[in-house]
Amino acid sequence: MEGVLEEVIPPCRPVTSLLRNHFLDAQEKSASETNSIKFLRNWLEMEMGSLVPSIMVLCGKSDAENELAKSLKKKKSLKLPGDGDLKVVLRSEVDNGSQNEAFCLDHYFNSLSTATGLGRFVIYSPRLSSTHDFISSNFCELPLGAVCVADVQSKGRGRSMNVWESPKGSLLFSFTLQMVDGRMVPHVQYVVSLAMADAINDLWKQYGTSRLVVRIKWPNDLYLDGLKIGGVLCTSTYKSQTFNVSAGIGINVDNEKPTTCLNAVLQKSTSAPNLLKREDILAAFFNKFETLNEVFLKQGFQPLEELYYKTWLHSGQRVIIQEIIEKQNEFIENVLTIQGLSPTGYLFATSPQLMMVKHGNFIQMETA
Repeated sequence: MEGVLEEVIPPCRPVTSLLRNHFLDAQEKSASETNSIKFLRNWLEMEMGSLVPSIMVLCGKSDAENELAKSLKKKKSLKLPGDGDLKVVLRSEVDNGSQNEAFCLDHYFNSLSTATGLGRFVIYSPRLSSTHDFISSNFCELPLGAVCVADVQSKGRGRSMNVWESPKGSLLFSFTLQMVDGRMVPHVQYVVSLAMADAINDLWKQYGTSRLVVRIKWPNDLYLDGLKIGGVLCTSTYKSQTFNVSAGIGINVDNEKPTTCLNAVLQKSTSAPNLLKREDILAAFFNKFETLNEVFLKQGFQPLEELYYKTWLHSGQRVIIQEIIEKQNEFIENVLTIQGLSPTGYLFATSPQLMMVKHGNFIQMETA
């Protein structure tokens, strides 16, 4: 699933030399070498798998957030799930612009305009097992709104413990949220899905391609032209009367497999398209999510329902539910029409005789 990384090292620098130099003690290096750890070298080492530790780049949009990055590095409290080896570096210690396929932190921060902490503190890795697992495992060490971004995941997570394929070209990230009212937690995934769909659709409008529309497939998938191009995963834990929510998203931006991607569809739709960049999408997402989340936290999901229903795929859809009559060994087919979401955040459908509430993979039928 992964592409081929070309021209990663000069002919005169063998791989063994690069690896050896990377792990030399800082005291044995020259000052210039220590202060200019090349990001390209880190990328190469990540391509070689478990031979080297995962590398995490800590950085922030403001001076205060960069000071926090320094503090976290010094504290050495960040851990990888499964006790893997982790090397933490600061943004000032890497050359993030030397590899075109790497997520460009400068580009992202220049496009980000959030006033709260959302998206302003970044943990970036070229290769990581799972951004969601990392955020969840280090939740209490990170500031609220912190985001973990990876170029490639080896164990990306989907709903119901499904594996999310995460090849190069995908936008892969997870971030932290908190809330006190547990009744709001089931709706978080809908606010996240809506923010991402609206962010991409707004970017396309800026590029003059408003015909393309990303839509939401309940409960947490994003679709374009009938094909899945992304998904959302939200998990939570309860601690000290607060719900710690880890929200993760994977979006196919430049990878046409396993289904299709945003830029492939865009290129087919316009003669001279401005291709979407992962950095712009992530910044647009947080800019949009900050606005929607403020409404959600103050007023609940109800004020956002109209926007959500305009974006999802299901309004007026009819579903057929087979009901088993055990004594007669027969099936009865019930045709229901999807009405929307229930007050508790589940799929709600009705017929003249029945009501259906779908709880994830469980369906509850009631007499109307």
